[in-house]
Amino acid sequence: MPKAALIMGSKSDWPSLEGCVKVLRSFDIEVEVHVASAHRTPEKVAVFADSARDNGFEVIIAAAGKAAHLAGVIAGHTTLPVIGIPVKSSFMDGLDSLLSTVQMPTGIPVATVAVGGGDNAAYLTAQILSIKYPELAGKLAAHRVKMAEAIAADDAALNASL
Repeated sequence: MPKAALIMGSKSDWPSLEGCVKVLRSFDIEVEVHVASAHRTPEKVAVFADSARDNGFEVIIAAAGKAAHLAGVIAGHTTLPVIGIPVKSSFMDGLDSLLSTVQMPTGIPVATVAVGGGDNAAYLTAQILSIKYPELAGKLAAHRVKMAEAIAADDAALNASL
C-alpha cells in the first residue's frame, strides 16, 4: 500500500489540512499525520525525515505558516519527494509562507502547492505514487472524469435556468 506522511508545524494548521487527508484516503494511500516544528522541535523533524524512507514513507507533505521552513528542513534530511503546503496566516495572508516554502536552494527542491492547497498536495502525492502504483493512475483518471461530468452538469443546469 502506498504510504505518505503529513507533517504540520502547528496543530492550528489542521483545519486547512483535513481535506488533504480525506483525498489521500480516498485514493487508498496510507497517511500518518504528525505535528512537528522546524523551529521548536528541530531534532524531532530531523529524526523523522532522516528515518522516513526506512519507515516506509514514499512522499512527505509538509505544511507550515509564517516562517514556513518545515518543508525545506525536511527536504534537507531526505531524498524522498517533499511537497510543501504554505499555510495562510494572519500576517501577509500566507505570502510569507509561500515564499519561505518555494524559495529553495539548488539541489534541495520542494514541490510547492498554492497557499492552503492541501487537496492539491494530496493529488500531487497520488500522481507521484502512480509511477510505482499504476492503480493510482486509473483512480486519478476516473476522478478527472467525475470532475468533468460535474462541470457539464453545472453548465446544463445553468443554461436550463436561463
